[in-house]
Amino acid sequence: MSSRRDFVALSAVGALGIAARPTELVSEAQSPVLPPAIQALTSMKAQAKAITIDERKTRLEKARGLMRANGIDALMLTGGTSMEYFTGIRWGLSERLLAAVIPSKGSAFLVTPKFEEGRAMEQAHQGPLGSDADVYAWEEDESPYALVAKGLKARGLSTATIGTEETVRFVFADGAAHLPGVKVVSGTPVTAGCRTIKDAHEIALMRLASQVTLKAYEAAWKSLKEGMTQSDFAKLVELAHRQLGFEGSAGVQVGTYSALPHGSATPQVVREGTILLIDGGCKVEGYSSDLSRTFVLGKATQRMKDVFEVEHKAQTTAVKTARPGLACEAVDAAARKVITDAGFGPDYKFFTHRVGHGMGMDGHEWPYLVRGNKLPLAPGMVFSDEPGIYIPGEFGIRLEDDMVITEAGAELMTPQSNSLEKPF
Repeated sequence: MSSRRDFVALSAVGALGIAARPTELVSEAQSPVLPPAIQALTSMKAQAKAITIDERKTRLEKARGLMRANGIDALMLTGGTSMEYFTGIRWGLSERLLAAVIPSKGSAFLVTPKFEEGRAMEQAHQGPLGSDADVYAWEEDESPYALVAKGLKARGLSTATIGTEETVRFVFADGAAHLPGVKVVSGTPVTAGCRTIKDAHEIALMRLASQVTLKAYEAAWKSLKEGMTQSDFAKLVELAHRQLGFEGSAGVQVGTYSALPHGSATPQVVREGTILLIDGGCKVEGYSSDLSRTFVLGKATQRMKDVFEVEHKAQTTAVKTARPGLACEAVDAAARKVITDAGFGPDYKFFTHRVGHGMGMDGHEWPYLVRGNKLPLAPGMVFSDEPGIYIPGEFGIRLEDDMVITEAGAELMTPQSNSLEKPF
């Protein structure tokens, strides 16, 4: 009898539209043989070192200092990456409030649905909040905000200014704002103030994530065959990530659909001479990669090669321009000038988006490399470096690697692609 694992794996290969191809299946075991390039991959999981409790405690102390500097008495975190960043608690969002409240002085506390109390306490007590953290549980017909008020009052905060970042749902922030004596303000200066600058451990995790994704892309590219659909190729990327020990994915656009930066759901088939633009990544211990590669099955046209060279120069210019103290917008301007000077202008006509976004636990987070952002770059910031040239009705080319700002300038975490025909 086939195991569930066999069934899932067989289904995955079936989704590629190649299940009936005898060269890719071993019938006697009723289990798939991955394409050789993917089969050859080995797990990199052991290279990932988890964030420690002491590291999270250091983050909490920095957050408390930023709270005091910004006139915030407590930070209210709900499900998402900031909660995990500070407390280690991984919690999905629902209509029920689960909140970690971090006062600027004194112990943190948790407000949780009563039926989730055990799960919430387990995570809270295993993390930096420790076993001393108070847990206030509310039944289904009770108000969780009354318990927020109770926790604040117990810490001498009958009147308080609470910070909530932009990812906190309005219903939760509004519920807290209606408490007597409570004022809700933006907590983003605290959360972004801590998360924007990555330490060496965080950068190492992101570098590993980028390396994993690049290896997955290369193995999938080596397995590409004419007649595959964009979904087939995306499945190869997913299987390659899994072989490397992580969950990862990529969006895939083929031919003229590559001129749409985020693509199309229209079914697409790979043919000889067509461009593929792939964009995706994975997470390693909660930290993201985000890479794009553009390549051709077979031979590229001269037009494709010429556009690729402009794109490559723009990406290189961005990383060579970036350095501590320079405004974020200057990096976008430098890459955009290369593309515009090559005739793909004016302005956003063919390069339709910013040159990059901040990265960390979220694939997109503060700050952004975009016109108007005058925030100075600083060592430890991590960004995507992803100019693009999109020609409607023809094709699009985007190269994207993840870039860390260093004391001396900036560097990419993965080698750039140098060819449409041999991208790795």
